[in-house]
Amino acid sequence: MGDSIQITRAELYQRVCDSPLSKIAPQFGISGTALAALCKAYEIPYPGSGHWTRKLLGLPSELPPLPEGDDQLITITPKTPRPREIKSPNSSRPRKAEAKIKEARTHCHPMLVGVEAGFRKTREAKDGEFLRPYKRILPDLISTESSLPRALSIANDLYTAFDKRGYRVLIAPADAKMQRVHVNEQEVDQKDRKYGRYHFGTIWAPDRPTIAYIGAVPIGLAVTEMTERVTMRYVNGDYHREDSKVVRSAKPWQLERSWTTEQDLPCGRFRVVAFSPKLGVNWHLSWQETVEQPIPGMIPKILENLEKSTDQIQTLMIAADEAAARQQREWEEQWERYNREEDKRRVAQALRDSQQQLTEIIDLWGKAMTIERFFIEAEKYLASAEGERQQHLKERLILARSMLGSLDPLNFFAEWLAPKERYQTKYI
Repeated sequence: MGDSIQITRAELYQRVCDSPLSKIAPQFGISGTALAALCKAYEIPYPGSGHWTRKLLGLPSELPPLPEGDDQLITITPKTPRPREIKSPNSSRPRKAEAKIKEARTHCHPMLVGVEAGFRKTREAKDGEFLRPYKRILPDLISTESSLPRALSIANDLYTAFDKRGYRVLIAPADAKMQRVHVNEQEVDQKDRKYGRYHFGTIWAPDRPTIAYIGAVPIGLAVTEMTERVTMRYVNGDYHREDSKVVRSAKPWQLERSWTTEQDLPCGRFRVVAFSPKLGVNWHLSWQETVEQPIPGMIPKILENLEKSTDQIQTLMIAADEAAARQQREWEEQWERYNREEDKRRVAQALRDSQQQLTEIIDLWGKAMTIERFFIEAEKYLASAEGERQQHLKERLILARSMLGSLDPLNFFAEWLAPKERYQTKYI
């Protein structure tokens, strides 16, 4: 047991936000699990493993905020680590095998750390169909379950080769406005497409492209397993390849009641597609492997071709930016013309509405004057009436006036809106 270490809650929060727990814990003489339990006891949040992966890839990641509380002093007592077990010379795993495993882990590209589980967590994919992962933010890899290890190996070799040349490889950020082009999975390009059961199968694609930056030029990278056109025979309630064991062992009477069709099925061979992810730039190259020449052997040539293509891509990107700016100007000019025409229409409409209202007010004014003259004349005749009749008619005259409301013509005119009160033009 060593001397106790005292640290404030805020200081410990800052330490666990700067480095993973596994690196900080030895500094206190405790294990990472013990440090995690200590943080939980004092309500100190710490970033998960995804934060450090995103930070390694240069992607933004928010830190969890420290909940409010007293900045109390925390005492950490170091514990003596357990002595390592001395393995016998006859260990079940040779040292060379351990070295190879360690080397394989060391050379795994950061983009591919932990992604295999994401690819295997997939929607239903029948035999001979591509994986369709639920997760959509993954490296741009298309393969069947049986070919997934090789797809990851090809991607690892490709991404690592870019890293060795000093080129970054990452999944495009959400705000980068980059698009993934359609990647043709057919080994031999054919007009009709018959991938999937009953010819309507869909192929999974990531939401964001995988990007390699050669200098300032972004290049999209996709690795896809290809499909080949094969003949399928319907036997025993399902389709099987014509050269499969099921068809070869079928009875003659089973073959008489069967039929054939053609489908595009994954063949285990891969293609690498490079494309420009920038909107408006139509550029792509592809390399597909053969039995004689697999993809890993093509990677140096792929890098060489892409480095030579950067000037062409840069020229196309500049042209796309100019075309986009020109289209934006045309749209703004069109919108300006529309706004001016709409402004003129609304000015003319305000004038018509104002004139219409004024005409109606004049008509109401004439009716009000006619009614007013009627009541004036009635009051004159009322003066000549006598006795109870005069009183009775006076009450009815008052009642009639109250029913008609205000007869002041100026009240109507006060409600009139001039054209500029209805709509004020935005242009001089």
